[in-house]
Amino acid sequence: MAHIKPFKAIRPAKDKVSFVASKSYEEYSKNELKSILRYNPFSFLHIINPGFKFHKTIIGKERFGLVRNRYLEFLEDHVFVKDQEPSMYLYQIEKNDFKSLGFFCACSVEDYRRDVIKKHEDTIQRREQLFADYLHTVGFNAEPVLMTYVDNDSVDALFQKETQQKPEYDFTTTDKVNHKLWKIADTRTIHQLETIFESMDALYIADGHHRSASSKLLAEKMEAGDRSHSGKEPYNYFMAYLIPESQIRIYEFNRMVQDLNGFSKEEFLIKLDAYFRIEKREDGLYRPTKKHHFSMYLEGEFYSLYLRKTKYQFTDALSRLDTQILYKTILEPILGIHDLRNDKRISYGYGKHNLIKMKDAVDNGTFAVGFSLVPITTEEIKSIANAGLVMPPKSTYIEPKLRSGLAIYEL
Repeated sequence: MAHIKPFKAIRPAKDKVSFVASKSYEEYSKNELKSILRYNPFSFLHIINPGFKFHKTIIGKERFGLVRNRYLEFLEDHVFVKDQEPSMYLYQIEKNDFKSLGFFCACSVEDYRRDVIKKHEDTIQRREQLFADYLHTVGFNAEPVLMTYVDNDSVDALFQKETQQKPEYDFTTTDKVNHKLWKIADTRTIHQLETIFESMDALYIADGHHRSASSKLLAEKMEAGDRSHSGKEPYNYFMAYLIPESQIRIYEFNRMVQDLNGFSKEEFLIKLDAYFRIEKREDGLYRPTKKHHFSMYLEGEFYSLYLRKTKYQFTDALSRLDTQILYKTILEPILGIHDLRNDKRISYGYGKHNLIKMKDAVDNGTFAVGFSLVPITTEEIKSIANAGLVMPPKSTYIEPKLRSGLAIYEL
């Protein structure tokens, strides 16, 4: 049983929403970030980058208090307003040929504890604790945890009806992405949604593993200091964006390694031959199209690597994952990369044109070799999560990427 509930969102005033909404902080170049902060006083980036006001980079816990102050200023200046009734919020993102429709709601920390909310990535305890401290100081969720659910006709029918109404927000950002948001305040519709999700066995985290883990830590800390704890306090929930699994897109992360771990090209290829049938490609850029097939770019040439299944044993869902196969057959035993998160010899890339970028990075000597994979599927993510396993880092790049500042959940 998955428990969801409405909440009274803090949202941008209608005339300012297009100025407030921002991409993730990491997606901006330094010049873009500086320009937005200088010329757009309403951007949500001012809240999460409060040191700009003082012409100073501020990090750590000192920053947390300043984030809280900027947030309160946005409320005082009526850039943000608070809804008066608990609601859920339909949010549609459309760009080119990709359209996704999901909704903001509050999800239960207890569901996360009981593994109703399932994860497929490891989290780093230090980062969990740091973000829990951040949440405790700032007092709000601004970036939802992106979660998927099995497509449901009843949910689709409810949303189809809602989207016939005029949206609260309808704006297009400079990257040509259209954003629409509808507020669902009708108690009957909300109850129907709650009932439908209570019948679901699981929700699956697509993006936001540290955010959900940190919310659990925060709830435990708040409960320990709250003698009147009832389980209904806001800190027992966190903001999520739920979307049917058919409406997410999953892209691959390529792997690029700085050196061949002391091997010559010929020695390296001989090592690879133990696990792969290797073919040199003469047809330009080569991108793999099947599971357990890999593209490799080395010294100006593309190769296809076909896994020798008589050599490599499949034992569970993780062992079948291409990112795990690459790690266990090449990255760890041959190239000597044991820590995929922290080894500085390996880098990752994603995106539509990343195969070209990978080639350029090898050609200019930044990296010695690059590997391209096919994207992981939704079914693979679910198999990993259901088995209680975790994927190697940078296994998936998932869209949609949500704008920050459209809905805020106060803890």
